[in-house]
This record gives sequence, structure tokens and C-alpha cells, in this order.
Amino acid sequence: MTERTLSIIKPDATRRNLTGAINSKIEQSGLRIIAQKRIQLTDDQAGRFYDVHKERPFYGELVAFMTSGPVVVQVLEGDNAVKKYRDIMGDTNPANAAPGTIRAEYAENIGANSVHGSDSADNAEREIDFFFSDIELVG
Repeated sequence: MTERTLSIIKPDATRRNLTGAINSKIEQSGLRIIAQKRIQLTDDQAGRFYDVHKERPFYGELVAFMTSGPVVVQVLEGDNAVKKYRDIMGDTNPANAAPGTIRAEYAENIGANSVHGSDSADNAEREIDFFFSDIELVG
């Protein structure tokens, strides 16, 4: 089933100029990048995006990290895109990520883990709308 998911290449990866390498892994997996933009998140945007974590102890750190430099937000499309991208990203903790995954190869640590991906089809729709509601997405 063709679906879409959101990817964010985080500040640790953009700082190290890894966007192309990460995009290559995405495309090699069979997913298509149908929209992409490099942005600087504001505190308000990052706070709203990560609102689900507002009560968690790491929320403030997460918002600060995500606003510390530019990010690349993307819409990926393909068969079972949410699961496929989560598999390509690897475990949240890079120490547990399978070899060849984005996080195993590029993450600095559990916080600076290079990429974000939607965790469900419903969240993917909400997250894509958060960043791309201003354009019509065509695959």
C-alpha cells in the first residue's frame, strides 16, 4: 500500500552536511522524496510539533536541540512508507541500531540521532500537514 511519511533530518546531521548521504539511503530503500525544504525551526514551531512530549523531562532539551540549527523536512512516499522509513532510520538509540541504518551510521547519540520519522500513518498525516499544508503534494 502506497503511503506517505514525514522525515526530518535533524540539526546534528545538517551541521555535518549529511543531507545527501541520508537522502541516498532513503532513495536506495525504494522510498521517493516528493517534497523537501530546509528550514530553521522557531521555538514556537518546535514546541508545537513536539507538543505530545510536553510533560516529558526531555521536552525542553528537545525543543532547544531542534532549533539549534537548520533542519530538512521531507515527505517520503512508497509502499508501507512509515514502517519502511522507521526500519531505515534504525533504533532511537544508535547503540542499538542495526548496521547500515541511518542512526547506526550517522547519529552522534540518543538525542542527536540525525533523523525523525513519523511513528504511525495517522501521525504522518498530521506531521506532513504541519510542515507542508501550504503546498499540494503530488507523487
